[in-house]
Amino acid sequence: MPKLDVYHLRSFGWENDPEEERLKLSTLDYISVSTYNNYCLFFRLEDALKARAVQVLKEGLERTLSQARHLVGRIERDPEGGHHILRKRDDTVEFQVQWLDAPEDAYKYPSIDDIERTNFSTVTLGNLEQWSVLPMTYGERPEANIETHPVVAAFKMNFVRGGMLFHMHHHHFTNDVMGWYGYARQIAENCHAIFNGTSFPSWDPAALDLSRLCKPSPVPEAMITVPPALKRHPAHTKGVSLLFHLPKSKAAKLKNLCSPTEGGGLVPYLSTYDCFNAFIYRTLTRLRAPVFKYPSDTKLFWAEAIDMRRRLQNPKPAPRIRGNVMFCALSNNSAVEQPTLAQVASQWSLSRLATYIRQMTDSVTPEALDAALEMVNIAKNKADVCLTVDGPPPMSMVVTDHRDAYFGDVSFGFGTPLAYRHLADRITNGLIIFYPPRNKSPESDEGMEFIVYYEKRLARQLIEDPEWCEFMEYRGVEAEDSVVREGDEEEDTEEVKVVNVEQVMPVQQDEKK
Repeated sequence: MPKLDVYHLRSFGWENDPEEERLKLSTLDYISVSTYNNYCLFFRLEDALKARAVQVLKEGLERTLSQARHLVGRIERDPEGGHHILRKRDDTVEFQVQWLDAPEDAYKYPSIDDIERTNFSTVTLGNLEQWSVLPMTYGERPEANIETHPVVAAFKMNFVRGGMLFHMHHHHFTNDVMGWYGYARQIAENCHAIFNGTSFPSWDPAALDLSRLCKPSPVPEAMITVPPALKRHPAHTKGVSLLFHLPKSKAAKLKNLCSPTEGGGLVPYLSTYDCFNAFIYRTLTRLRAPVFKYPSDTKLFWAEAIDMRRRLQNPKPAPRIRGNVMFCALSNNSAVEQPTLAQVASQWSLSRLATYIRQMTDSVTPEALDAALEMVNIAKNKADVCLTVDGPPPMSMVVTDHRDAYFGDVSFGFGTPLAYRHLADRITNGLIIFYPPRNKSPESDEGMEFIVYYEKRLARQLIEDPEWCEFMEYRGVEAEDSVVREGDEEEDTEEVKVVNVEQVMPVQQDEKK
């Protein structure tokens, strides 16, 4: 059995903390997804540094927990009907350290070379529960329901041959991806200072202030009960997570396809983001349409999570503000003309579809956010306001942009991450996550990576589609669905393989010799 050390960390200076602190969830936090997130950073690390890395990270976490104070405690209900994070003076955060590199265990688990060779795939790791702090793996599971008083966060180091994986779990109602990125960089800077004996970074207490995103409690007579949050739509079939890469040169070529004139005039400004979103939307719709056979005039559900940190002013949020400071553009709740299935699949030009994406993105304004907060505020059952990614029917699409969460310039002292992934073993069909490039050097053609949570039975068709392959490079299966649902075994699915997985075991055997 691998060695597992479990620590219960208190924040630095906890002895002087108040007996209790309550950090209120903002009105906006309820719009996110009721799940745990499992973010992982991958490091190359020599054996001689591993014990030192444990101590540095342990101390770095303790200091960060005294700053990013919302990471300690549990989510509890307010007497007035909302929720807060209850942080008690002697509360701790679980920190696990697992050694998967001992001689007797080392070849049961992939090395950092194996993991990098397969593009940091969750599939390469095997059973994700082995690598995580349970029950904090991703998914809209009962343990993440905020009425069950869920713990906010936990952390785990997993040592493998040649490296280390650092897992950071937190409840989505307490952080979006950029909220995580803010405290993750704070951990890194604290660790860097400890490792090198230099001064510690500053921390702006304003990062804990969510007042801009909170509405005062309405009078009881104004409160309403909203419908329960959606469950997984019954028409969804077994899914798989596929990893693709869009090289910079191909992204530029794709953007050029969005630049022709429309109706005799130039189209509005379109970013590369608009263009690759349109291309992905078109391709997935074109390939899915013959299978699901919806009427051609069907209005498909499309949603986009948008970081509001750069859009909010007066006051402007602190750079590392906690919580969910993101809002969603929803195709079924927007004044923007919503295309039909036929228009998305073929009738609209790519530039017009990209213009639709741009209009949806631009529709998410501070004023629209305030109006939505007023609506959420009057809900008695706020926990049911949250988005359920696979609640809409098949052929829906939800995109979330993680490209700003770049760690290639972030030193923890003992190392700089090779890559980051949001690890998952529960597949919510229709979700798209855009990752930052692993290499941002000007001479590199490395572009963004992205994962598509997609129907497994249709995966091979997407991977081999000639138009898709002209731009997108397939980098393997990122994750498989660990949940067995009724009817899964009846599906006629064609096996899809992790890129280079055939080479993993031979490499291990050669090294063992």
